[in-house]
This record gives sequence, structure tokens and C-alpha cells, in this order.
Amino acid sequence: MTPRILACDDVSSVGLDLLRAEGFEVVSRPGVEPGDLLAIIPDFDALLVRSRTNVDASIIEAGAGRLRLIGRAGFGLDRIDVPAATKAGVAVMQSPAGIAITAAEFTLGLLLSVARNIPRAHEAMRSGRWDKRRNRGVQLFGKTLGILGMGNVGRAVAERAVLLGMDVIVHDPMVDDALVVAVGARPVSWSDLLTTSHFISVHVAASERTRGLLDDAAFGQMKEGVRLVNCSRGAVVNEEALLQALRTGKVAAAAMDVFESEPPFGSPLLEMPQFIATPHLVSSTFEAQIAVAAELAEQVRDFFVSGEVRGIVNPEVLEGPETESKS
Repeated sequence: MTPRILACDDVSSVGLDLLRAEGFEVVSRPGVEPGDLLAIIPDFDALLVRSRTNVDASIIEAGAGRLRLIGRAGFGLDRIDVPAATKAGVAVMQSPAGIAITAAEFTLGLLLSVARNIPRAHEAMRSGRWDKRRNRGVQLFGKTLGILGMGNVGRAVAERAVLLGMDVIVHDPMVDDALVVAVGARPVSWSDLLTTSHFISVHVAASERTRGLLDDAAFGQMKEGVRLVNCSRGAVVNEEALLQALRTGKVAAAAMDVFESEPPFGSPLLEMPQFIATPHLVSSTFEAQIAVAAELAEQVRDFFVSGEVRGIVNPEVLEGPETESKS
């Protein structure tokens, strides 16, 4: 039977057309409402999403029996109930490689912004103020950049920061030291990253282990006047702790593209002049959306056609649905 694929959100047509060319039946329903998704999901073998659709247990249970795969175009599984999918025997797949360059470039843009006060200077000019002295910044060259997490994006940031003349250090217990050295960086402990970095860039996935990782204790260990950029997941940074660190000057400036609750309207962070906020733009380029959709489409094709598995985050489901004795 020909696999039927349902694409929610704005998954690029490049990926969808690739699947159609391979003989798959593809239905595109960007913006589908939860109630409608519940009604139609039982008729599909795979569900493709980006970051808008909340694939919770009810959606997965509604598709149980036919649904075999949930594919995330890009990186980040916050809105997919992976444990529920695993229990139902549904594979969950992501395609993170396609956003690496786009995300790294955006991270560097925020690093430059917190170093040189670019958004604040722009707003001053729009308001008729020539605030040259007030917006004096610092250069990146010669400074220590601490990268927390060196997956695809962290690695791309490290490579580019090295070319800018920064001393790049990395903390990631899951990455072999040789891979860190290969990009021109140095592996360090968690404590060393906090105490020696002039800039810190966060590139870790959301999990119980990383939730609130940058808290009062972590900020307390950082250098006075450190600058922070978070383009990974909002839950990694304790926002109240960051607010206090900005107020005391421990953190000279911070930029965040992700928040624990989005949009973060009403957050006191938005009132801080040394805080830069962007609306989850890290992977929002035309090139990245095409790349992740094409990458995911190839993974989905291989999953159904040849059984080749790439990007699966719960490989245990390939052995079959969980039984009550396993749960």
C-alpha cells in the first residue's frame, strides 16, 4: 500500500515534491487545527511537522494502528510527545543538519549585537539620539567564547568563531575531545567554561537534565560582565536568574531567540535595555527551510522504501510497540 504522508506547518514544497516523485501520496495541511488533525490522522502513515503543531499523546493515540512515523523538519522536539510515540511504536525523526549554517550565522549575528550594542544604537538613532559613547562595545577578537553543546550548530559556530580570532572553548560530555580540537577549539569542564568565558553561546537540546541549567549558581560562577547568547531552547536558561544577573551587571548583555514560554510578552527581560530578544528566527531562512525539508524527505523515503534509518530519536520502536510489561 502506498504510504500516505500528512504535512502540517509550512514544510517546504521541495521536500514534499521529492516524496511525490517517489510515489508517495502527500497531503499538505499547513495551519491545520488540533481538532481537525485528530480527525484525519488515522488515515496517514506519517506526519511531518515543524515547530507549530503540538503532536501530543491524543494525536498519537488517534493515529495508532496506522501511523508509523513522525518527522520533524529541523531540530527540537519540544512539541512532540516522544514518550507517547515510543509507547505507541511510532518512530520520531528529525533533520537537524540542514539548519546548521543558518543557525550558526544567526548566532554570530547575536554575538556581534551583544558585543557592539547594535540594536540599542539603532533604536537611539530612530529616536533622534546620537548615543555614540553610551553604546561603546567590545570586540570579539581575542575574547574567549564558551560554547555549551557541540552538535551540528555548536560545531558550525565554533568553526566560524575561530576564524574571527576568538579563543573557543567547548563543554559537551557527549562529544569526543578530538572532535573539539579538530575545529580549533579546546574541550573544558563545566566549571572552566563558566569561569573563563567572556561570551557564552548555548547549543543544547531541552531535557530534564538541561532545564534551568543556567541558574543563579551558574551565573554566580561567570566572569563579571559576561555576555550570553541562547539560540537553542528557552528552558535551558532560568529567566529570573538571568534577569537578576542583568540587573547586577554580572551579565553585561544577553540575547535570546528562544524562551520557555513563547511569545514572552510581559516578561521583564523585555524591559532591560541590555537585553536583545528575537522571535525564534534561528532557522528562519529560505535556504534552511528547503534544506531541512529535503533532508527529512530523503529520510522518510528511505524509512518506508529501504528500511534505512537516519535521524530516529527513539530507535527502540523499531523492535515493535512497547508492551505493558516494558512500561
